[in-house]
Amino acid sequence: MANLLLLYAKAGLTGFSRRGGELPDATLSAEVVVDREHLAAYSRVCGFRLGDELPMTYPHVLGFPLQLRLMTDRGFPFALPGLVHIGNRITRTRPLSASEPLALSVHAENLGPHDRGTRFDVVTTAAVAGEVVWTDTSTYLKRDGGAGDRERTSSAPPPTAVWQVPADIGRRYADVSGDRNPIHLHALTAKAFGFRRAIAHGMWSKARCLAAFEGRLPDACTVDVRFKAPIPLPAKVDFSADDRRFGLWDPRTGKPHLTGAISS
Repeated sequence: MANLLLLYAKAGLTGFSRRGGELPDATLSAEVVVDREHLAAYSRVCGFRLGDELPMTYPHVLGFPLQLRLMTDRGFPFALPGLVHIGNRITRTRPLSASEPLALSVHAENLGPHDRGTRFDVVTTAAVAGEVVWTDTSTYLKRDGGAGDRERTSSAPPPTAVWQVPADIGRRYADVSGDRNPIHLHALTAKAFGFRRAIAHGMWSKARCLAAFEGRLPDACTVDVRFKAPIPLPAKVDFSADDRRFGLWDPRTGKPHLTGAISS
């Protein structure tokens, strides 16, 4: 796979030439064998126990190089800088083991209007012995500059736990995920994109929430999250959860950073 840092440099240099249009019909594929040291490093950063079963979010980082290649290709209609990750849905048919080789594929679909611009999905699948056992759909927004109609949210529920999110979590997650978007790394680079401080990765926040459900997720299930507002680093966040719903909330304002649902 191409060097991820070179792909980010390419995204910065070619972004000005993107003019919108149709999504490419290309599908990128790769065969992946899990590196157990990498799996352990990911689990430590996200709060999972060390073991042979893959965290439900882990194949997302295995597929990230393919996702980045797809979205930095000259045929992709939108510049990578400025895209907003607004949602992620993962479905598995069964738990996956670190000993299983995975056949990954990535494509884009569902280009359409959004009340704040244009949205599309990047879909990643993992197959074992020819059977798709895991599907990840990340939804992105290309903003048009308008505010649009924002979704109404309910007030924050009582917290199940209060988490301290360290200032370096963006850099630590970047090390294990390959996602080195500058908005997550340092305040200085984040300011270039309109953030006063670095912000946590959305997929880290989803993974951290699922770590709190470890051992309690159904074998076959879907976990769908909406990323509502960035988590500026460092931060204190309220985590709330019941058997099927969860969220991360700003304890000062009561507004959500993330809301999620588990279904089977």
